[in-house]
Amino acid sequence: MRKFLALLALIAAAVVFTAANDAFAEKQVKDESLRRGETRATLDPGLFKDPTIKKAYQVAKDIPGVLDSIYCFCYCEESPAFKHKSLLSCYVDNHAAM
Repeated sequence: MRKFLALLALIAAAVVFTAANDAFAEKQVKDESLRRGETRATLDPGLFKDPTIKKAYQVAKDIPGVLDSIYCFCYCEESPAFKHKSLLSCYVDNHAAM
């Protein structure tokens, strides 16, 4: 549960940051240098019934570049089972919903 709440906190911060900088970001070329290389698509938010999980997956779908530049603190990157590249990787499967 702590992992899930930590992920939601990161997503909320990313949403606030993105919303606050929309006008500024549209005028600039996006810097992709921070991306960690996740290329898989996120799961469809409609697959989930829980509204909080559904919203989290929608945010991941809306701003993949932001989540792909954030280290995942649930240590799934180091896990031989997951081998995630970034926080975005948690949303290409049901890992973020656990």
